[in-house]
Amino acid sequence: MFVSPKLLKRCLFIDIETVSETPHFDDLSDRKKYLWAAKVKSLHRGIDNEISEDNHAKIYNEKAGIFAEFSKVVCISMGFLHFENEVPTKIRIKSISGHDEKVILEEFTSLLNLHYSDAETCRLSGHNIKEFDIPFICRRMVINQVRLPAILDISGKKPWETFQMMDTLEMWKFGDYKNYTSLNLLSGTLDVPSPKDDIDGSMVGNVYWHEQDLKRIVIYCQKDVVTVIQVMMRFAGLPLFEEDAIEYIEPNY
Repeated sequence: MFVSPKLLKRCLFIDIETVSETPHFDDLSDRKKYLWAAKVKSLHRGIDNEISEDNHAKIYNEKAGIFAEFSKVVCISMGFLHFENEVPTKIRIKSISGHDEKVILEEFTSLLNLHYSDAETCRLSGHNIKEFDIPFICRRMVINQVRLPAILDISGKKPWETFQMMDTLEMWKFGDYKNYTSLNLLSGTLDVPSPKDDIDGSMVGNVYWHEQDLKRIVIYCQKDVVTVIQVMMRFAGLPLFEEDAIEYIEPNY
């Protein structure tokens, strides 16, 4: 048990879902097509064969959603812990989702400024948030001209200066940086129930653009937040939450 429960009192657990900025590669502007082709070339550096435009489109469908320059946030799910007598007794889950990314980011910023403005006393937690979620959000805020809240103003800071980020991936490494451990593997290793879902991260873009089912994406995102919280309970040596201790605050899809 290496996490103090006190650190979790002012902790916001987060996860994001992202999709390519357009449904298809052909929908990009000529400039963006050129920039994507350059990105693909850098991703496949060292491969002798020339990558065709058809492959540019295929790789765009598969990979664009993970690059902040070519994608957008469609959902931010958050978890809050309710404490009684210094013990966490309930999870509350809230999501901000929609098709207008700037509105999502502005609402998230307002929440952080209102409730999590002090980097000394507040914490943000998630799985791989230091490498993905937080940098992605910050880049998209700059692109959308949304002022970064104080707790996310981490550009140029050293790793030890971002202690407000409690990354379950980094915590599990215990200083070993050789391997990546997925949330699914970590939760399984710690005997944390992982809710079965009908989609995974690779399917989010298709569900958003082609099935147009944002609600399904939000539910998937929320389940990851719950799993991260349960992992953190293991880190803190606390009992896991039962399903009836999880409250979902309905979002506007």
